Amino acid sequence: MRSANPYTGSMPMTARFPTTCAQCSGRVMPGEEISKAGGKWVHSTCAVAASENDSLLPGVGGGTIAAKQGAAKTAKARKPDMAAIDGALEVWTDGACSGNPGPGGWAWATKDGRQGSGGEPKTTNQRMEVSAALRAIQALEGPLVVVSDSTYVVNCFRDEWWRGWLARGWVNSQKKPVANRDLWEPLIEAFRDRGDISFRWVKGHSGDEMNDLVDQLAVEAGKTQV
Repeated sequence: MRSANPYTGSMPMTARFPTTCAQCSGRVMPGEEISKAGGKWVHSTCAVAASENDSLLPGVGGGTIAAKQGAAKTAKARKPDMAAIDGALEVWTDGACSGNPGPGGWAWATKDGRQGSGGEPKTTNQRMEVSAALRAIQALEGPLVVVSDSTYVVNCFRDEWWRGWLARGWVNSQKKPVANRDLWEPLIEAFRDRGDISFRWVKGHSGDEMNDLVDQLAVEAGKTQV
């Protein structure tokens, strides 16, 4: 028997129709487990990861006190877009996953036509989002603005989650090991070493041509992993 999600207080359900996760802006495919947070549907795994990183959607009812406090603290501490270096190259990144976990893909692309993509046979949407940003930074030199529809990726740098992770020895504010450390560690290291990278959030599936492109590339890359 299913039990209520401890972070949202809602009963998990199986998605019947494709939609968008309100937490990570990634695709929700039919058959995936979803939970309601703040009146919106999110991947059940996103609800857990977001709570662990103090970024659960504001207004979530019925969750743990720690999760509610984390959400309130994050909402209050929201910061404006990160400052970008003049002339920095914009690169759009995205990740997709069918099943979460399941076969997934990542992709990045620039307006001048450069792009890359790949995937894994058993992964999660969040891992693919972080992989997309990491691969883009590894492939492109010079100042960059990484444009992502993933709050999981953007808020790590805009809200400086990474500083707390490093200070606590890769333990999050809930005193648990940071999820996806194997991807976060090289991404954060590159961000710190280069000093010329910023991140900007874009709403997914909102008509942004480049966001739509990397979404398509990531989905296609994921299909090759089946």
